[in-house]
Amino acid sequence: MSIPTQLAAIILSCLSCFAATPALAQGYPSRPLEFVVHTGPGAGADRVARIIADILAREKLIAQPITVSNKTGGAGTVAFNYLKSKRSDPHVILASVSSTLISASLRPEFGINLDQFTPLAMLAQDPQAVIVAADSPYKTFKDLIDAAKREPGALVGSIGSPTSSGRMLLYMIEQETGAKFKVVSMKSGAEALISVMGGHTQLSTENVSEGMPAVESKKLRVLAVSTLRRMAIVPDTPTLKELGYNIHIGSGRGLAMPAGVPKETVEHMEAALYRVYVSAPWKAHAQSSHYENIWKGSAEFTQHLQQRQAWVRGFLRDIGAVAKP
Repeated sequence: MSIPTQLAAIILSCLSCFAATPALAQGYPSRPLEFVVHTGPGAGADRVARIIADILAREKLIAQPITVSNKTGGAGTVAFNYLKSKRSDPHVILASVSSTLISASLRPEFGINLDQFTPLAMLAQDPQAVIVAADSPYKTFKDLIDAAKREPGALVGSIGSPTSSGRMLLYMIEQETGAKFKVVSMKSGAEALISVMGGHTQLSTENVSEGMPAVESKKLRVLAVSTLRRMAIVPDTPTLKELGYNIHIGSGRGLAMPAGVPKETVEHMEAALYRVYVSAPWKAHAQSSHYENIWKGSAEFTQHLQQRQAWVRGFLRDIGAVAKP
């Protein structure tokens, strides 16, 4: 290939990439975007929605303003049904795609199906932890499990949603150890942790990111984490895998549009979100929030959600959320 031909090919390639840049996408978005979150302000999913919206705006990846709408209630179904009602509208984005959505999709009474959503991307996994009050008599994970075995149901675990990753972790712990806990669901993970600090519940299995400020101020203590490797912020705290349990779980931090949106808008938003993922502000947020960095584009994220459904179906049956066949 001659030098002029090579140069022309390089220029065409660069122009192609430039044209695909979401900030320059013609016609989309044509009006402000609405990020919908199923949790209240301050919860993990809410904070993720707001930092992503901020980065999209500051990096000029989206030319229109973005608002964050907290639509709480119904185990996430208020938000999910709202997005469902916006079929074909790429200006409304669910910014809290996680295990709660999968759980809702498996409960017939909710009328929610995964095919009513168009997954865009997953940017991280927010790890769970086994968290107790700083003055708790349970100094280790073994102490906690031994107590729960001695008096099944006597220890109360608080969670942010009845079918959240926090609830799934508690279920996994029961399955792996034979311990039995009583479970109470709060309005958010933050409230679940406040309950532990106030002595109303004995433990929580909520996200590390939500509990870390209280851990750092010596109000809460982490007995174990659900990551693959120990976390730098609590280096002396073992992982559940390290303790011999086959547990690795966290809240997926992903986004989705309604079903029926144009393919081009999905591609534009997926590309914009990838630029968020590799940006310095997101990396700083992910590090300060102690996330496990996991990127899944639209196709891979769709497959991940579908595969996850099978396990969640069994979980919901076992806790009585759906009828057994």
